[in-house]
Amino acid sequence: MSNRPPAIKLTGRQQQILDLIESAIVRTGAPPTRAEIAAELGFKSVNAAEEHLQALARKGAIELVSGTSRGIRLKREVLSSINATRNAQYSLPLPGMEQLALPLIGRVAAGSPILAQEHVDQTFYLESTLFARKPDYLLKVRGMSMRDAGIMDGDLLAVQSTRQARNGQIVVARLGDEVTVKRFKRRHELIELHAENPDYPTIIVHANEAFEIEGLAVGLIRNTMMM
Repeated sequence: MSNRPPAIKLTGRQQQILDLIESAIVRTGAPPTRAEIAAELGFKSVNAAEEHLQALARKGAIELVSGTSRGIRLKREVLSSINATRNAQYSLPLPGMEQLALPLIGRVAAGSPILAQEHVDQTFYLESTLFARKPDYLLKVRGMSMRDAGIMDGDLLAVQSTRQARNGQIVVARLGDEVTVKRFKRRHELIELHAENPDYPTIIVHANEAFEIEGLAVGLIRNTMMM
């Protein structure tokens, strides 16, 4: 993952942290917290991680969003550099490598199964090593409600099909006739679907409402050449 644009000069430690951020976004769909960076790289405190993140922000490799523990965004030019080297593996099978054939789901018609053939725009072939958990399909994200979790409009969210979720996990959920991506939380008899953007309200699902979990977010692909 050492594909920085020529204008960005990083130290070895800064490169490690940027690679860790990229890896976390690909594997989990969200950037790491300061505590996770500190634990992964052996820092004695989160302050050391914060200092390196501030340096990366000053050099233009990332943006920092205040008010959230995962408020780290890769800059577009960094993403473009990464994507340019990865693009070939997203479109055609590569011989000798274990790959997944994942359907890309576009708009989902009301009341129909999310993996219905009419929802499949195309198929992408991806290395299985990109994901900590095996996804079943890719879902094109629409809107910016999950912005502060690093999930942007037009991203491809890797989703593992399941009907179960734990509190705090990012889910693909069907609420009535709509399919949405939100952070799941069950509170007594209510279900809360939390956005990761203060401009969007929390959705409260009552026991008598039509609701179903369609899957869990297990990775993220941001590739402007595929959009």
